[in-house]
Amino acid sequence: MDEKMISVIIPVYKVEEYLCRCVDSVLDQTYQQIEVILVDDGSPDRCPEICDAYAEQDCRVRVIHQNNAGLSGARNAGIDAARGAWLAFVDSDDYLEPAFLERLYQACVDTDSELSICRWEYVRGEQPVPECGSGKAAVCSGRELLSKLYSPDGAYFVVAWNKLYRKELFQDIRYPLGRIHEDEATTYRIFDRVERAVYVDSSLYGYFVAPSSITRGFNPRRMDWAYAVAERMDYFEKKGYQELMVQGLQAFADGCIDIYFGLRDFLPDSGEQQEEIRAFIRQGLTRVRRYGRFPLRTEIGYRLFLLWPGFYRKLLNRVKSENGKQ
Repeated sequence: MDEKMISVIIPVYKVEEYLCRCVDSVLDQTYQQIEVILVDDGSPDRCPEICDAYAEQDCRVRVIHQNNAGLSGARNAGIDAARGAWLAFVDSDDYLEPAFLERLYQACVDTDSELSICRWEYVRGEQPVPECGSGKAAVCSGRELLSKLYSPDGAYFVVAWNKLYRKELFQDIRYPLGRIHEDEATTYRIFDRVERAVYVDSSLYGYFVAPSSITRGFNPRRMDWAYAVAERMDYFEKKGYQELMVQGLQAFADGCIDIYFGLRDFLPDSGEQQEEIRAFIRQGLTRVRRYGRFPLRTEIGYRLFLLWPGFYRKLLNRVKSENGKQ
């Protein structure tokens, strides 16, 4: 295995409009010791031909054609095929700042880390990735990474694609098939086996927001988020990570309440799923007592939600309005 090679894994499905922009941003990286694995996940458009054309033009590109297995299945296929000592994931409608790989790789080398993470920014069209952050690198342990899942910048830590990983971190870990929110179900397990990681406070990854994303309605498969985070809380409890339980249970409850109202608004026949969500809230109120307690106002809010969800929502909207959040 080439210790300096980075395997960049790009799942591909119905993105013919954006695929070239993504792949070009990878091939044009300042760090050139790479292989690019394009996983055509049974895409019904021109993506398979585009992938093959890249492989013919550039020997660093390899293509896997497979029956549709979803994002998790495509990432897993790329992991299994990777020849590099390092892995990076890029979603096929996103794109990279030219120094993405070099900055993350050098940060790992300089700090003897197994994992590096950077900021990401929303992008539209062909605009460059906005420059944000201090540019500084901060070393932390895997246990500290777990706590950062609940920080104000938690979104930088949970997703798969703004990171560079030692391939060994994925030993016996794969993304769950048939589920969305696969990052929520996997990243914490990666973090738990990391001894040393480094966070690079620079925006190096562009997360593309398609015009259709702005008006997209509620996705009932968001229940996968609740199941993934429930598994995460069980994992933390089993491992004895008591310092993560209160903030983790609170974040879980807040996310569940958001899903509950999505179910109620868009899927009026989802009574069973709505009751599952309410059960998660009830369990959290009981479970948290082993580790501490929620802030009093928060606990009162959860109990109010369980008794009168409609009234809770009106009250919450009023508070948000008064705080200038709407």
